[in-house]
Amino acid sequence: MPRKPSTTTGNLPKSQSPATPLSVLQRFRVLIRTAQRHSQWIERQSGVTGAQLWALQELLEQPGLRVGELANLMALHQSTASNMIDKLESAGLMRKERNNADQRVVRLYLTDSGTELLANAPSPARGVLPEALRLLPGDSLTQLQGDLDVLLRQIKNMDEGFGMQPLPFTE
Repeated sequence: MPRKPSTTTGNLPKSQSPATPLSVLQRFRVLIRTAQRHSQWIERQSGVTGAQLWALQELLEQPGLRVGELANLMALHQSTASNMIDKLESAGLMRKERNNADQRVVRLYLTDSGTELLANAPSPARGVLPEALRLLPGDSLTQLQGDLDVLLRQIKNMDEGFGMQPLPFTE
């Protein structure tokens, strides 16, 4: 398997340096660039996007998820998840099944091709940023979320279009 793209964390200033708005912004850029590079690498290696691979991983671990449940696990809007599911189904990587008792309920399952693709795909299947966040200690994750909530409130106060964001922000 070809080499995984390197991250740009080597370009970060030493963590002992004082925090400034620009040093924090630089870290956000590194995070975003690293996530983008990993997603592009995933797509080149597997033929599916990073998000699609993540969805396949969730279905491997929890066969029979509903669209809304998958969307929640991936922090996506339900319509975004639905569009992604349609592409995965068209590619023959997953299938939808309806319950005979209630035809409105659609359950999602991997096909053999989806399972095979996932077995041969690069990891982490969920992506580097979700995986790194998952590995953080609980207190660090809580602190990070609190700090990001403060930052998002600042942005909300400056940006009237904030309400158009895909993930709702609650006070």
